[in-house]
Amino acid sequence: MNVTTTRTDRHAVVALQGEVDLQTSPQVRKELLQCLGEAFHVFVDLAGVTYIDSSGVASLVEAFQLARKNGTRFALVGVSDAALRVLQLARLDRVFAIFPSLDDAIAAGR
Repeated sequence: MNVTTTRTDRHAVVALQGEVDLQTSPQVRKELLQCLGEAFHVFVDLAGVTYIDSSGVASLVEAFQLARKNGTRFALVGVSDAALRVLQLARLDRVFAIFPSLDDAIAAGR
């Protein structure tokens, strides 16, 4: 799994590629919480995710809850079919803000 973070003055984009599972989810969690700790709006790019398990979903939920508590934006962008199926099974597609692209997510916040 690969985690790449791009920061601007207003937001951070955390792009995940590969499998987000019990072994890799602590890295995802750490990066998401660090970005939120820096008061960034966080957009998680899931386009490259080939698999996500419950530990990966738990990392996303924890970050979402922290963002809500802090009053910062948290959204998922470019969600792969594999990741979307898991989110739909858990009914989290109704909880997370999900956008087809980063541009759409940014525009929705204006």
